[in-house]
Amino acid sequence: MNHWLPGPEARRTCAAVAVALLAGLALIACVSREPLRAWLILLTGPLPELRADADGWHWHRLVRFGTVLEDTVSLTFLGLAVLLPLRARQFALGADGQMFLGALAACAISLAVGGPAWLVLPLACAAAMVAGALWGGVTGVLKLRWGANELVVSLMLNLIAVEFYRLAVLRWLRDPTAGFQATPALPDAATLAPLLANTNVTWMLLAAPLAAYATVVLLQRTTLGYEIRVTGSAPAFAAQFGLPVRRALLLSMMLGGAWAGLAGFHLGNALLKRLPVDLTPGLGLEGLLVALLARHEPRAIVGAALFYAWLRAGGQAMERSTDVSREIAIVIQALVILLVVARRWPLPARLRGLFAGAAR
Repeated sequence: MNHWLPGPEARRTCAAVAVALLAGLALIACVSREPLRAWLILLTGPLPELRADADGWHWHRLVRFGTVLEDTVSLTFLGLAVLLPLRARQFALGADGQMFLGALAACAISLAVGGPAWLVLPLACAAAMVAGALWGGVTGVLKLRWGANELVVSLMLNLIAVEFYRLAVLRWLRDPTAGFQATPALPDAATLAPLLANTNVTWMLLAAPLAAYATVVLLQRTTLGYEIRVTGSAPAFAAQFGLPVRRALLLSMMLGGAWAGLAGFHLGNALLKRLPVDLTPGLGLEGLLVALLARHEPRAIVGAALFYAWLRAGGQAMERSTDVSREIAIVIQALVILLVVARRWPLPARLRGLFAGAAR
């Protein structure tokens, strides 16, 4: 029955999370008059609550819980967008720009193409993924053709994509009657209906684990996935063995860009229903944190995204209900990631042995 138990990496990750949460409790105790209550709100704040009133039993706090699920979907796609190039040993951080262009492409198709939802939504989704893939391919081409550093190139391309997005919204897609700088509201046929009342949780909640599973199948059961894995783990061996290393590098960035473009589709067609010009960049970097938290393993990406979104929503609930600011939650997130990615914990040997025994 040992094959039913979690592997050593999963146990180590759980131990790291537990240590970080306990350290967070110690930090909260330094700044709060009710540290235990604040800590419990951090952990349970996003949960919905079932209450009884004169009309019967009703769920409350669904909006906060829905926010967690919405963020989980976006962070899953962005985590996969960063994870695929990382598996090919490419530290590309272009998910932000790819998401912006994906959202822009989906919005343009949604506004330009009339027709029923079964026609508009697949076209908008495909346009978003193609736009993200092509923009991710630009980083790959610049690296392979001219030897440009993928980290620098992807960050610079993020700036270009964000500014082009703003130009397109202001110059070509702006709705002069909106009262603020944004595109027109997307038609009903181009938006996704919510699954939970008073939230924007849509069927994309099912697409996120399917995307993670598709990535697992790609990496483990296809020739391209084998090429990406070998290129990332032993590039010299892959080249000597005759594997198409250049193709693997390029396609890993393009496929990652496609997932980031899908995150843009989710952002525009499921969450916002239109695109504002002041859309804040930076979600792509959170995708990097999710990929690190999952230890570059697509099987763990949904759980990592859920945990990250849960802590963020819990931090907001803690800030509203106690005397602790949500920056404490950010510190705890940082501690979790540092402990997960660290190969060796900076602890005395006796304590390392204690935590290793707890993990086993």
